[in-house]
Amino acid sequence: MKILLPPSETKRPGGSGPAFDPAALALPSLLPQREAVIDALVALAADADASRRVLKLSERQAGEVAHNRMLRSAAVMPAIDRYTGVLYDALDAAGLDAAGRRWLRDHVLIHSAPFGPVGALDGIPPYRLAAGTSLPGIPPLRRHWADAVTGALTGEGFVLDLRSEAYVALGPVPASVPSAYVRVVSDGGRALNHFNKKAKGALVRRLASERPRVRSLEGLLRWADDAGVPLREAEQGVLELVGEA
Repeated sequence: MKILLPPSETKRPGGSGPAFDPAALALPSLLPQREAVIDALVALAADADASRRVLKLSERQAGEVAHNRMLRSAAVMPAIDRYTGVLYDALDAAGLDAAGRRWLRDHVLIHSAPFGPVGALDGIPPYRLAAGTSLPGIPPLRRHWADAVTGALTGEGFVLDLRSEAYVALGPVPASVPSAYVRVVSDGGRALNHFNKKAKGALVRRLASERPRVRSLEGLLRWADDAGVPLREAEQGVLELVGEA
């Protein structure tokens, strides 16, 4: 099983080790698309005013431009630790034991806007780019990424898609790959927005802690039933995860 997670706008600063190497990321077939977005971000960062306008940054966020300017030379940290916010707080990757983190390495991809899907333990630098941003010099991100990401996901086995719709658009799971999209609802079936990220993070943490051998939708639902996880099939290809309202 592979799990696709969305990124977070908020990121932990700093890093260690060697400078960022896009060629070392998961799904290496995406390197040309990654290089093109990185080049465009670095070029845009040479003009602070243009960067703030394109990236929709406030004056208080102006320092984020420097992250993009230094993409190729910045120190890195594992993607699962780089991202912060509600989903990643609930997942609490730093609190997992070594076996749990290895499980994340083997089973989780985080879909970033500049790098496409990256492995949970792939080293990435801090950056600023949202899925809906139009970067000078390259096509809209949806057109830039979608076909390449869909092709890269071919052959991944069963895929559990926890991404937001904006990131699904940057690379739909191919029709040939068995998959399920997760939406978070209340007990009554009402979609939950505020609690959706927390529920998704908690689900991935539970999986990383228990490390079930899941190879299919049926296997995932069996594990959820045995574990008391409120996950149910709503329609073909869509699962509902009951979150706290």
